[in-house]
Amino acid sequence: MEEIKFRHTLPIQLRFNDVDKFGHVNNTIYFCFYDLGKTEYFSRVCPGVNWEKDGIVVVHIEANFLSQIFATDHIAVQTAVSEIGTKSFHLIQRMIDTDTGEVKCIGTSVMVAFDLEKHESKPLPEEWVEAICAYEGREVRKGKH
Repeated sequence: MEEIKFRHTLPIQLRFNDVDKFGHVNNTIYFCFYDLGKTEYFSRVCPGVNWEKDGIVVVHIEANFLSQIFATDHIAVQTAVSEIGTKSFHLIQRMIDTDTGEVKCIGTSVMVAFDLEKHESKPLPEEWVEAICAYEGREVRKGKH
């Protein structure tokens, strides 16, 4: 697999409640940061989507925690689409220390296009696929899934 170039970076402001009694960001909070990154990514890449009708749902998510994030760290979440199928796509995200460039956590998820009116999955609209490929600067279409 080719190395992913992260074109989308969102700085994250750490809040008092993000830090647990051990002095580091609690592992459950990382998923909130990844959600912020996804939201901003799709707002930028597919700005014309009617989110009242069309949705994207998470069907699988995982994280590999590499290093602790402390309350004094300056961090950002980076987001990229690594693969696109007919109804789903794969996201790779990572939390980085913006001062050192150290990768603190790598998250991956599988997202599915979802019709909010019919409550069922649906094919990814071609304009979404084209917008993602254009933003990523590469073809990310893969097999059928």
